[in-house]
Amino acid sequence: MKVRRNDFNAWLTGELLLAALLGAILALFLTFPVLQAEYDLPSLRLVLQTTMCLAGMLVAVLAVVRFSVEGRRVDLLLASGFFVISLSEVFVIGPQLGGQAVQSAEGWSSLLGGMLGQALVAAAPLVRGRSKYRDWAIANAVAVAGVVLVAAWAALSSTGSALPPLNLPDAVSKPFYLTAVLALQACIALVAVIGWAERFRRRDDDLAQWLALGFTLSLFAALQLVFQPVLASRYVSQGDFLRMLSYALILVGGWRAIRFAEFGRAVAEERARVARDIHDGLAQYLFAVSTHAAMIEAGAPLEDAVPKLKQAAVLAQQEARFAILALSSASGTAPFDAALRRYVEILTADGSLEVELDIDTSTRLAPDEQIEIFRIVQEGLANVRKHSNATSAEVTIGQRAFGERYVTITDDGEGFDGDEDAAGQGLKNMRARAASIEGGFSLRSVPGRGTALEVVLR
Repeated sequence: MKVRRNDFNAWLTGELLLAALLGAILALFLTFPVLQAEYDLPSLRLVLQTTMCLAGMLVAVLAVVRFSVEGRRVDLLLASGFFVISLSEVFVIGPQLGGQAVQSAEGWSSLLGGMLGQALVAAAPLVRGRSKYRDWAIANAVAVAGVVLVAAWAALSSTGSALPPLNLPDAVSKPFYLTAVLALQACIALVAVIGWAERFRRRDDDLAQWLALGFTLSLFAALQLVFQPVLASRYVSQGDFLRMLSYALILVGGWRAIRFAEFGRAVAEERARVARDIHDGLAQYLFAVSTHAAMIEAGAPLEDAVPKLKQAAVLAQQEARFAILALSSASGTAPFDAALRRYVEILTADGSLEVELDIDTSTRLAPDEQIEIFRIVQEGLANVRKHSNATSAEVTIGQRAFGERYVTITDDGEGFDGDEDAAGQGLKNMRARAASIEGGFSLRSVPGRGTALEVVLR
């Protein structure tokens, strides 16, 4: 907890320095109006608007991915908010791409829709818990947001010329109603900054700190619009570049959050798998050790009980080494090649099975593939040792022509009738692991001629 508090304090110091710098720049612009430069560059503004629209949509997609992994309501609101923000930009981008002027209805739809999206993002850090309906929650939220925005645009369009204009000539000062709306937009951005900063302090959420920084830039971009005398769709100002930078920061945070979520899920699932293996393997051998020790204590003949006790202790020691090795590979602390070679050394230490391991160092494996392949090889060799009566086995990890990556395990054991015995739990586990990394699994075994299995990776 002390480390997390120090992290938050360091982040808060940087946040305050950024806010002070942006505040000083804003004060400088207000003191010297000549610095409030607006550039009549409609093409550049269109490019910036389109880029921010796509960036917002990408942030929404990243939030959807994290929602699919963790199912948190905060990500549902985050995805919905950025989708609404991006969809709102379409109202002003569409007419410009068609060579037409942006009408008041489109401008107000874009402004109010963007504020609605920002309000959803600002409310996101306030919600807690997980959604029970992951499959349809995002689709329903997107559908509702789209219907609301289109309905709002239709309602605004029906008012016709009665709608106050947004695009004002240079000589016209901004009316009160527009200043009030833009001030409300700045207040929403401020609420978002405080909410995400508090979430970072409370939950140590890496994405929250990036969102707070991004909305700090958005806050000062909104404040610049409040004090600028002109708001027109063809002009580019300093606030537009601040908003662009805010999207860049939020994208970085979203990408980091997705990587952490996916890696965390993979590690959690693998550790749970290792825990089950410990329960099924190590715990059973330790129970056997305890049973034989109790028999000796009760007066059982030593010539019968001691060899069994020794055998159970050796097997328990071997299982403990396997468990430690599997945990180190699951947490990412042991390189894949080294972990696999170490496993083979432990497996063959008693000399009952000889294993040849051939790994092509040019074959690249993703982190999730490394975990699953390690476990497939582990389970495959364990089956060879326990059931095949083989004296040697060979494991090959490499790639063929056209970049096809593969893993093969072959042995010289007794073999079996594949159609009859292929439904064993060990083979089912390996098939499931291969499927989890989108790999193909095949098995070939002939009684008296050994067994060969192959995993072809995506």
